[in-house]
Amino acid sequence: MAGFALAALNLRPAIAGVSPLLDEIMNDVGLSPAGGGAITTVMVVCLGVFGPVTPLLARRIGLDRTLMAGLLVIAAGVALRGLDGAPVLYLGSALAATAIAVMNVSMPGIVKQHFPTRVNLLTGVYVSCVVAGAAAASALVIPIEHATGYDWRGVSALLAVPALLAALLWLPQALRRPEAAQNGPRPFGTVLRSRVTWSITALMGLQSLTFYVMLAWLPTIFLEAGLTPEEAGYLLSLTNAVQVGTSLAVPVLAGRRASQVPYVVGAGVLTVLGYLGMLLAPTTVPWVWMIVLGIGQGASFALALLIIALRPSSPAEVTALSAVAQSVGYVIAALGPLLFGLLREVSGGWTVPLVAGLGVIGVQIVAGWFAGRPATLSRAEV
Repeated sequence: MAGFALAALNLRPAIAGVSPLLDEIMNDVGLSPAGGGAITTVMVVCLGVFGPVTPLLARRIGLDRTLMAGLLVIAAGVALRGLDGAPVLYLGSALAATAIAVMNVSMPGIVKQHFPTRVNLLTGVYVSCVVAGAAAASALVIPIEHATGYDWRGVSALLAVPALLAALLWLPQALRRPEAAQNGPRPFGTVLRSRVTWSITALMGLQSLTFYVMLAWLPTIFLEAGLTPEEAGYLLSLTNAVQVGTSLAVPVLAGRRASQVPYVVGAGVLTVLGYLGMLLAPTTVPWVWMIVLGIGQGASFALALLIIALRPSSPAEVTALSAVAQSVGYVIAALGPLLFGLLREVSGGWTVPLVAGLGVIGVQIVAGWFAGRPATLSRAEV
């Protein structure tokens, strides 16, 4: 349990820890703003592209060893990018993101394999640890830099420590014989032919898109509405912090029911209210809008991962479904901030982008209604 939770905590710091250090990285390495932004872009693209590798690894070495390998590669990647030169910076970032992609896909299968009777609780633990890891990394890298006297390279290398600790705690699982279930029939055909798969994939992708849009543009929206940079940063931190508690509680409650439709629709409606608050009254009680938005987005993310773990009947099918839903989902999500920015540039304001975002959330709710209905991903239903 400790190894599982700490592994989940390592799924975002390598990405979230870049933004606070970006100016320092650009000045030290000699990157342009586009080159600096490309670090995160490369990592998000890797999240989508390399997820499908996971079921192949799981069949050969088992899910436990796949997770172990991911932790070790994260440690290697964050250490590598601290070496001298732009090429190793990008290579190390891509290596860490590839490992995160594999672990993203592995985690729902790990839940199904080790905790089949407590999928809802362990999904909540896993998702809340993911969110907490991102929040901690973005909040602590600068204080750690000041406290230790290290530059960005040293702080980046320190991110390898929790990954190595998680690998040590997970070692007893990795040393066991690979689980026999991975030697069964190949599950990709079942997953790809099921209508349920594509509803879940749409839910995963669209909720990720609206999340990454807010992550990229929320402070700018509030700045242009007249708030100070400190207030805008606080509001982003607030909405991210709210997601930690929400992502722990919602899967526990939703997993007790055969249908997750009321929860998915409710989460979508709360996300709509958060967007509407920023659209219509961004400077009026903005902290209320951020709490509502955080609850909605945190619940949507947790529910998407819970449904991925609940619908298939075996860990192998969970891993295959997770690969499809998260790979396609992150490719969709990567387009969101870019398209949102283009709409802002063309329209000259935030009204059109936020209205477009509301339309995306509407489609997300519809996809969630289909994904949340009771169903089993089985050969009889493809």
